[in-house]
Amino acid sequence: MRYLVRLLELLLLVLLVAVTVQNSAIVEFKLFFGQSWNAPLILLLLVFFVVGVLIAMLATFTYSLRVRRELSQLKKELRSRQASSRVTKDPSDALAD
Repeated sequence: MRYLVRLLELLLLVLLVAVTVQNSAIVEFKLFFGQSWNAPLILLLLVFFVVGVLIAMLATFTYSLRVRRELSQLKKELRSRQASSRVTKDPSDALAD
């Protein structure tokens, strides 16, 4: 199984290198106010891919923090309910009186 994974990794590397070689042409990336940036297409693709991954990770991180905060609040509420239920008397005691 380990050899199969290594073989797939090698195949993926070869495919990525082939895409890189085929997309090595210089392209012009036009910015605002007449500015432009000339760079190989693969470099632009890589930059935008990395920026996209970083934005996705930031969005996931903020969602994770929100869920973690909500879970913490719910745990505190559960603990307080359990503590208050221990203090109350057994309802059957009222019937015995």
